[in-house]
Amino acid sequence: MKTRVLVVDDSALMRGILSELINAAPDLEVVGTAGSAQTAREAIKQLSPDVLTLDVEMPGMDGLEFLDKLMRLRPMPVIMISALTERGSETSLRALELGAVDVISKPRSEPVAGMQRYADEICDKIRAARQSRPRATPRVETTVARGATSPAAGGVAANGGAANLPQLDARTLNDKYIYIGASTGGTEAIKEVLTQLPASMPPILIVQHMPEMFTGSFARRLDSLCRIRVKEAEDGERIQPGTAYLAPGHSHLRLRRTGAGAVCELSRDEPVNRHRPSVDVLFESAARWSGSQALGVILTGMGKDGARGMLAMRQAGAWNIAQDEESCVVWGMPREATLIGAAQEVAALRDIPTRLLARLKGEGRGSNM
Repeated sequence: MKTRVLVVDDSALMRGILSELINAAPDLEVVGTAGSAQTAREAIKQLSPDVLTLDVEMPGMDGLEFLDKLMRLRPMPVIMISALTERGSETSLRALELGAVDVISKPRSEPVAGMQRYADEICDKIRAARQSRPRATPRVETTVARGATSPAAGGVAANGGAANLPQLDARTLNDKYIYIGASTGGTEAIKEVLTQLPASMPPILIVQHMPEMFTGSFARRLDSLCRIRVKEAEDGERIQPGTAYLAPGHSHLRLRRTGAGAVCELSRDEPVNRHRPSVDVLFESAARWSGSQALGVILTGMGKDGARGMLAMRQAGAWNIAQDEESCVVWGMPREATLIGAAQEVAALRDIPTRLLARLKGEGRGSNM
């Protein structure tokens, strides 16, 4: 049975383009379009679509306001369609906080090959959304100053807060590294993990599948909420403790050793598993350069990116954690990692920060650190 899609955009041209791209996929069908929130409301009632694509900026009731009401009254898988602007990226991140499954940029006029890549991407996101567990997650967030001991924002207080987690002695963390990979649903999952960590963490390297316009805004958003520093990775920069490095949306991220220490290495090599950045690329560099000093975490996401690299990490002596099915938006990447024996632990999202800190303190089962 085809996945039924409702396209909501105030531009008739954009509705036509998206409908044509989606209908070209044999397993997807646009069952209706809407140019406003009011029209979309009626269309949802009449058509009962499986997935909604929603323009971020619309006249009258904008996409965010409509999404907020929709996720409270009738939660369903929503993919936000955003313009490639700074304001668009900030608004899209807010949409993910409100419960949107994913975000994609609006198509631009490109050569046929470029448009085909865009079509593949949006269709993949719709398929992932169809498999997702939509849940509204509106939260009141407050910036936490670095070094503070009160619970961080983003729902941390409800889970116990970093103040209740074991604190780390920085002297015991020499040469330890944490590697995190995520895709669909990963922005909120990464935020939940990082906001619960103390400032005295080893370096953290992260790959999240998302458009390149959004990774800088995402890093800044996390930086405002976390005790650790969070930034978009730069090629050749030295990797420091207490800092998380997010792969830019246009490049693979690797750790590389130099005479002066470990540095971030960015490359625009061909996509791996159709992704750039790829989690496999990051994890394979972890296996090569970090070995038994690495901790790997694979979070919610569709597909298998990261599973092979995580297995290489385990074979090199790393300790790996996969998010469990119940807490995933899409249990794809963690599932693949567990099926091939790449992860030693499967844990609920809320428990992953505690498990990381326990491993770093040498309290985990069968510790090799």
